[in-house]
Amino acid sequence: MTAGGDEDSTIPPNMTIYINNLNEKIKLDELKKSLRAVFSQFGKILEVLAFKTLKHKGQAWVVFEDVSSATEALKQMQGFPFYDKPMAYAVEVEMIRNLCHNSYKNVLRIQYAKTKSDIIAKADGTFVPRERRRRLEDKAERKRREQRLDANQAGLGPYGAAPPLSQLPYPGGAKSMVPEAPALPNNILFVQNLPHETTPMMLQMLFCQYPGFKEVRMVEAKPGIAFVEYGDEMQATLAMQGLQSFKITQQNPMLISYAKK
Repeated sequence: MTAGGDEDSTIPPNMTIYINNLNEKIKLDELKKSLRAVFSQFGKILEVLAFKTLKHKGQAWVVFEDVSSATEALKQMQGFPFYDKPMAYAVEVEMIRNLCHNSYKNVLRIQYAKTKSDIIAKADGTFVPRERRRRLEDKAERKRREQRLDANQAGLGPYGAAPPLSQLPYPGGAKSMVPEAPALPNNILFVQNLPHETTPMMLQMLFCQYPGFKEVRMVEAKPGIAFVEYGDEMQATLAMQGLQSFKITQQNPMLISYAKK
């Protein structure tokens, strides 16, 4: 994949968008997950590419299933603030606060990619194997599987530490994916049907676009759900209306309701 460089109006619209001006200190796996979360609202994503090499730092490619999705993503996300600060978990809350208060250094610069992604080349029969990259990707995938297996065996779960259930606004945890009765409108949202790979960072980047955002709380023992707190009921309602049925993956439209207190 060739870097897109400065914006070039001569590049024809295609299914792959090239993104630069990304924060170079973000871990590669987290960057890919977050890009997928933010861009999946525009259509089915076939692949997200980002590399550790010096030549490709601060850059990524998002491959959509069709040109119209890529075009809409390019239009809507141009200049979007994305990871203003290094994303060490200890500074996550401060980073999100800066993001939500428009203290931006890293805004997305997007254009169409100059060359095809491998997945598109495979589909149209023009693919040429890239053996070295394949070996590196296989090695990284094996390492991720081993890390997930070790975490599960240690009983840590995929998300690390989470607030005690007693501190969450939904007493006793979520006993069912569907609340027994609708909760009265309030400032805390209950989010369901999240894919298991969802992280607090992904949700924070989505929900902090709406005024009054305070925090996201995920339940380690119950993957697939989260609580999102706003300053007041009206702010929570606005966020719920804006993100209802948002798809982090094509199979997982978010189901958002008011949390029970």
